[in-house]
Amino acid sequence: MATAGKVKLLDRGVDWIFQNLLESPELLNFACCGTGDACEGKLLMNCNLAEALAALPHGPSFRFVDELISLEPGVEARATYRVKGAEAFLEGHFPGNPMMPGVILIEAIAQLGGVVIQTDTKNPKMEDLRLTGVRAAKILGAALPGQVLEIRAKVEGRMGGLAQLEGEVTGPYGSLATARITLSGTVPV
Repeated sequence: MATAGKVKLLDRGVDWIFQNLLESPELLNFACCGTGDACEGKLLMNCNLAEALAALPHGPSFRFVDELISLEPGVEARATYRVKGAEAFLEGHFPGNPMMPGVILIEAIAQLGGVVIQTDTKNPKMEDLRLTGVRAAKILGAALPGQVLEIRAKVEGRMGGLAQLEGEVTGPYGSLATARITLSGTVPV
């Protein structure tokens, strides 16, 4: 794709780019990198995360990924989440000493893993994608209001409607959670 074509593509706008994202790997690379040549197949995200999360079943009040740092579709991603302090679960976990529950740290890994799986350009997008397994989970620390967490998810394998991923959540003082997760969904025929 020539540079002149890239400028014309950008003029179509972000909504059009994301609607056509999975149908064209070149478009995916350009849309988020700015220049396909500099990316060498890696997708560095400066894009609208809401569009990437649209393929997941969660509503906005239960999303634990705020910003994508990097994304290699179908392979791995890094993202951030800021513990805002206004999340409903913090009211009871724990009164006077709020901290993000460990299971939600694992959920953040699963959500980022879902973004990795749903942006895979070599496999079809799964319908009804769900977290169906958690193995080797370790909760190593606490995430407190105001902290920015970094989430990492990497695909270990995929077969049909199953995907195995490993991931980690880190905070300002180190690792908070690690887990291997299984996501499953229906692959369109």
